[in-house]
Amino acid sequence: MPFGLKNAGATYQRLVNHLFAPLIGNTMEVYVDDMLVKSRTADQHIPNLSAMFTILKQYKMRLNPTKCAFGVASGKFLGFMISQRGIEANPEKIQAILDMTIPKTVKDIQSLTGRVAALTRFISKATDRCAPFFKALKGTKRNITWTAECETAFSELKEYMGRPLYCQPLSTETSS
Repeated sequence: MPFGLKNAGATYQRLVNHLFAPLIGNTMEVYVDDMLVKSRTADQHIPNLSAMFTILKQYKMRLNPTKCAFGVASGKFLGFMISQRGIEANPEKIQAILDMTIPKTVKDIQSLTGRVAALTRFISKATDRCAPFFKALKGTKRNITWTAECETAFSELKEYMGRPLYCQPLSTETSS
């Protein structure tokens, strides 16, 4: 299917959703032409891959071997880090925000808000944290007014993004 056509991506997504319906959400995730086969144990992985290959063969679909990785414990999928722990933010995307300098143009603020949007699922109250940036963009096409509120929000966002997220409570026991 030529992907340059207007609705090609959506049409292909519906197709793969239909073909892999028994596996999606269970042992497989599919987004357009990106596929992820997941297993709880190494012993389950071969049968899960076999189920995917059976469907691929049945519909005469092919994989590009140079873009495949098999038997990996973790990796990037759709810009996120996938591992046994689940879905995590891509450290490169976090670092991109941490490395940003104070936005000076509309394009800079749009770049900042776009980077935050890509990580929204990992940022508590992301919309509230970015509200000053959206205010700075409101009603302007060229010039921005970088306020003290923007400065504070920018500093707090970078501080928040630079802190590791602890998913388990710290032990209250002390060793003596």
